[in-house]
Amino acid sequence: QDAIDRKEKRSETFKTALHGLETGTHPLKTEELGRRAPQWVRDNLVTMCMRCQEPFNAITRRRHHCRACGYVVCARCSDCRAELQYDGNRLHRVCRECYTCLTGHVVLEDRAGKPKGILEKGAAEVSGRSLLCSSLQLLDKNGKGGTRGWCVIPRDDPLVLYIYAAPQDVRAHTSIPLLGYQVRDLPQGDSRHHLFQLAQSRQLYTFVADTEELKRRWMRAMARSAAGVTHPEEGEDAESCDE
Repeated sequence: QDAIDRKEKRSETFKTALHGLETGTHPLKTEELGRRAPQWVRDNLVTMCMRCQEPFNAITRRRHHCRACGYVVCARCSDCRAELQYDGNRLHRVCRECYTCLTGHVVLEDRAGKPKGILEKGAAEVSGRSLLCSSLQLLDKNGKGGTRGWCVIPRDDPLVLYIYAAPQDVRAHTSIPLLGYQVRDLPQGDSRHHLFQLAQSRQLYTFVADTEELKRRWMRAMARSAAGVTHPEEGEDAESCDE
């Protein structure tokens, strides 16, 4: 019964966490850390540690949850334990950032002082202030297979398309400068897929959207970025990300 209760509680937590997907804010306010159970980020929403940005794997870098903030982190970034008030002040695994907030003790980081690279823009952060973001499939060069990714055009970098492996990743795996590209519509054909392309010189990217409406929105947004238009369209503030 205890396991059932905990699973139901987590399910509700996950539903609530998805509503905060488009914001780059911390799951809990700093003053709430340790006092209230966090909203856990789902494992399948990230492919890398939300603190150090190293990719997860099944052997040497496994997923863990910080019991204070709910982030998905690796073992190295969650090697601290702190008392959590919401669980009777018992010691729990927490990430280094939360450990510092809860105890006042600073844990030295290997990456301290290292500036962020161009791809190190958190997906959740940029999605919350984007011109457009959603899941798209990027086909391979043969146009047969491909992988789905979380695609974002940030408001503060409106001429670049960032592609993440998952919508809560803290680093993009690909960025495409859109300026000068041509946006091509492709017929659905027998496959009924909603296809469109970005083309420039020898560079060609073929995308698949889930719906025809989403395809048109992406074609419009990419065409504006390709033409160097940096301001949002009228009424674009009301658009939200498609999960």
